[in-house]
Amino acid sequence: MELKKDSKELEDFIEASGLLEYNYETIAKIYRGNPWRLIKRIWQTLVPIALFLFKVGTDWILGQLKKPEKAKDRAREFTELLVELGPAFIKAGQALSTRPDLVPALLLDELAQLQDQLPGFDSELAMACIEQDLGKKIGAVFDDIENDPISAASLGQVHKGTLKGGQKVAVKVQRPGLREQITLDLYIVRNIAKWLKSNISFIRSDLVALIDELGKRVFEEMDYINEAENAEKFKSLHMHNKRIAVPKIYKEATSRRVLTMEWIEGVKLTNFDSVKKLGIDPNEMIEIGVNCSLEQLLEHGFFHADPHPGNLLALKDGRLCYLDFGMMSEVSRISRTGLIKAVVHLVNGKYEELSNDFVTLGFLSEKVDLKPIVPAFEKIFNKAIEVGVDEMNFKSVTDDMSGVMYKFPFKVPPYYALIIRSLITLEGIALGVNPNFKILGAAYPYFAKRLIEDTDPILRNSLKEMVYDRGKINWLRVEDLIKSASIDKSLNLENLLNDSINYFYSEDGKLYQEKLIEKAISKLDQITLKLIKKSQKFLNSPSKGMKKLSDMGIRNKILLELDPIIQFMEVLQHIPGFKTSVILGKIPNILIRPKTSKIGIKVLKGLTEKNLARILHKRPLNIV
Repeated sequence: MELKKDSKELEDFIEASGLLEYNYETIAKIYRGNPWRLIKRIWQTLVPIALFLFKVGTDWILGQLKKPEKAKDRAREFTELLVELGPAFIKAGQALSTRPDLVPALLLDELAQLQDQLPGFDSELAMACIEQDLGKKIGAVFDDIENDPISAASLGQVHKGTLKGGQKVAVKVQRPGLREQITLDLYIVRNIAKWLKSNISFIRSDLVALIDELGKRVFEEMDYINEAENAEKFKSLHMHNKRIAVPKIYKEATSRRVLTMEWIEGVKLTNFDSVKKLGIDPNEMIEIGVNCSLEQLLEHGFFHADPHPGNLLALKDGRLCYLDFGMMSEVSRISRTGLIKAVVHLVNGKYEELSNDFVTLGFLSEKVDLKPIVPAFEKIFNKAIEVGVDEMNFKSVTDDMSGVMYKFPFKVPPYYALIIRSLITLEGIALGVNPNFKILGAAYPYFAKRLIEDTDPILRNSLKEMVYDRGKINWLRVEDLIKSASIDKSLNLENLLNDSINYFYSEDGKLYQEKLIEKAISKLDQITLKLIKKSQKFLNSPSKGMKKLSDMGIRNKILLELDPIIQFMEVLQHIPGFKTSVILGKIPNILIRPKTSKIGIKVLKGLTEKNLARILHKRPLNIV
């Protein structure tokens, strides 16, 4: 950017460079006072945009856009134009790539490939920026720093260096004049959005709010102190995971425009041959990345929203290293549990409830008529569910959902847009290793484990909803859920048993208690009737009767004849490290509980009532 300015422009430059947070009114105040600066940039941006729109309009009139090849060419040309217009437009394009409610599918695909790799800027300016921001000479902070950048993007570039203590570091330096250029472009784009919102009736989404959200995120990315704090928070949240690495931040050499972090020797995750040369299975790295992403999203609610190939490195010690924490996002607890509820309704094919979940999550207004949306969901998901969650094609499902969101009045929340971008990026990397990879199949074990282990009341209800079908336990679903959760090696049999027992005896477990009591009464009643019949046979033929009675006694141990317990035991066998001794060890704990005796009394009472009713009504012995 040209740094030679007249006095008024220099005043604006200094004022804009001091903005620490995005505030439209403050930005507007700066540029309203300098119309010539504004007109100059409008000319630089609107003329190429107008020429592009003229070509698109001509194609539309001539019917050329109906040809897929032509439409794809124009979509590609649009992404190239955004790169030429500068950082703010690149970021706007990346934001639009996650908005299926605003952008048709063809353009979404092109915008999703939009990279912000740009040529580096003058190294002298980079060194001057370091000295100015750190308030020290280069030699006072670094033993050595390479002049040529090792990489450059829309917001800055990275130099390799060595600190005074001898530590190898990567030094990220912001582009000169970036904040001033970004603020001016955001001011222009926001006013364009405001005009479109007021004058184009078919645009239903709030474009102004979209630009404001973009402005907020870009300002966060431009603040390297914020990025340093994000990196340290991310590192602390994943300290327990020995397979995840995060570079150390050197705060004494970090400022708003300079970020100094530990130099990491690793291989890009997409360079599969080099990953294999390290003696590491790329599939294992993908699994670590998927599980880490799900933990970020569903457990911590603080996730890395830009896991592109350059930000993920495989290390020779088998760890996966995350880089670049400028774009992070947070998901509230309510939204996290809401997402899990939505998955439960999706798996169960409950599309009416699913449409209500979208209202709760902020995708749809409460005023929207959901009736026409439910059949659209059925059309998308029925076929996908038939093949099973493990085989669902995530990209295909999201593409179909994009069509629904574009057709109906959806408004995609920022956090969801970033989640989808993150998962699609991971799936894209994984497909390079395994063409049959399914991100939903890889994610389902973590989801299942979370659903089983989390004691959150909302998720407990979701678990009940998942395993109960018309008032009965669907043991196939229970088995599928535990089988899937067992893929995650951290699923613990003892913890699962403790949680199951505690839940069974809780207020929420009353339904399970009633079902077990009902089954116990029925089973004991059958055993009683069989005993009576065998006794009669014994009296008539002692030798045969004794043999039958003995056989029957071996087969019909009361506990093992209770279907829910039998089925639960069978399901538990899928858990790694399953041992009967662990289950038997829980029996004393069960027997000493006060509620166990109450349940026993209810069973005896029910059995007595059945026998009394049979005697009073002189019922014959209907022996099965």
